[in-house]
Amino acid sequence: MSSTKTPAESSSPVNIQVAELTELKDLNISACYQCEKCTNGCPLTFAMDIMPHQVIHNLQLGLVEDVVNSDTIWVCASCETCTTRCPNEIDIAHVMDKLRQLSIRRGVKSAHKQAPVFHNTFLSSVRRFGRMHELTMAVEYSLRSEGVKGLRRQMGLGLEMMRRGKMKIIPGRWRAGKEVDDIFRTIKRT
Repeated sequence: MSSTKTPAESSSPVNIQVAELTELKDLNISACYQCEKCTNGCPLTFAMDIMPHQVIHNLQLGLVEDVVNSDTIWVCASCETCTTRCPNEIDIAHVMDKLRQLSIRRGVKSAHKQAPVFHNTFLSSVRRFGRMHELTMAVEYSLRSEGVKGLRRQMGLGLEMMRRGKMKIIPGRWRAGKEVDDIFRTIKRT
């Protein structure tokens, strides 16, 4: 008897990733009929290696590996123009975010080395303060991306921004502590 698995029995990472994507609430990539409104409205297609409509098409075909390894997921600014323009209400910005999370979990190295660092630093700031605290984020990003050398290079700009009142030393009060914690807990489960 052969020990070859059928495609249905296979538990390859690609199948797992497609399952993760389709399990997301309000995500229906199968509804995409390639009208390209997302791509035509995106302000960053000039820097993408796979256009937004092609990302969805690749996911429909099960080519998650190609998408997770693309630069597009890191170039996406999550401006939600694509999501707003989609006639089938596919939350493409959310798809891109999920793909970034998959990429980070899998340890995929991005051609844009600073993008994953910025992404993680931003989320860390939101998790700690309930919103982005510019000073903490700038310091943490500089240290993570370039070390002390980067921090020294940014200090002058940071001091000037504080002097002009554009950046606060102490983060503002926030009341949504439990709600933000719940969001991160929910995301961790998906």
